[in-house]
Order: sequence, then C-alpha cells, then structure tokens
Amino acid sequence: MTGQLIAISGLPGVGKTSVAEILAARTRSVHLSIDAVEESILACGLPSGWQVGVAAYEAVGAMAEQNLRLGHDVIVDAVNDSEEARQTWRTAASRTGAHLYFVHLVISDVGEHERRLMGRKRGFVHVGEPRWSDVQRRRTEYAAWTSDVLEVDTLSHGADEVARALIERFSWR
Repeated sequence: MTGQLIAISGLPGVGKTSVAEILAARTRSVHLSIDAVEESILACGLPSGWQVGVAAYEAVGAMAEQNLRLGHDVIVDAVNDSEEARQTWRTAASRTGAHLYFVHLVISDVGEHERRLMGRKRGFVHVGEPRWSDVQRRRTEYAAWTSDVLEVDTLSHGADEVARALIERFSWR
C-alpha cells in the first residue's frame, strides 16, 4: 500500500514550511523540506548554486519514494517554480502508485508578502534568506501550472487554518 504525496509549493515566505509542519504533525505524515536538505548539502562545503538545488530535489524525491513505498503519506515543501521541479513529484508518485496533489500557496497582498519574508528567521546558516528582489524576480519566472493545483491564499488564513482545510480536502487514513 502506498501513501499520498502532497507538494506544498509557492514563493519563499508564503508559509510552505509552516503549513507542511502542521499538516505532517496532525496526519502523522513524513515532512520533507528542500531547504533543509539543501542546508545539509551546503554544510558539507559544496558551493551554493543551481546544482546543489537540483541535488536537493533529487535527494528529497528519493526519500519521498522510499517513504511512499512504505505506505507513508509524504508532504514536501518546495518552491516548485519550474516544470522540471514538479516532475520530481510526478515521477515519485508514478513509481510508487501514490496519489499526487499539488498545493500552491500565495499571498495576494504584495506588501504583506514582503513583510512576512523580511520577518522570518529560519535558522539556516548556509541557505540564507532571499532578498525581496530575488522573490520578485522568481515571481516573474514562476512557470504556469500544467497540472491540477489547489491554490490557497495565505493572506487571511494562518498556517493552522490552511492545514485544517487541507486535511478536510484530502483523504487521510
């Protein structure tokens, strides 16, 4: 029996990790974070860049597949701003027979998005926090969704409320 794979997606600062952590705790699912894996890779002394980001996606994809085969539900939090990144989760679901759901978090108020981004402190030493200009650039480059996706605006919905809504939306064993 395989689990379900939920990919929590969106730009930095929209609440992906907060929602994923709450959702995983409440559903006893496995939570896998691209940023945490990238932090570990960079801590080994590898130079920051595109290749480390791809390695993080591939490592998390392998961990997701392993846990799905064990029958665990898996919640991944990642920006997922390209079709190549999203294909990682499609492949993991296809190889394991898991149901895949994409959730795209947004903040409809740009000023509030900037405030949340600038106010967060995740404790990473190597990954670092993106500048607002980096997030704005990524917004313009964010690939359109070609798969079914549930879009959730976190402007007026806290992480707890979003997690509760996702639990109601998806079937949990």
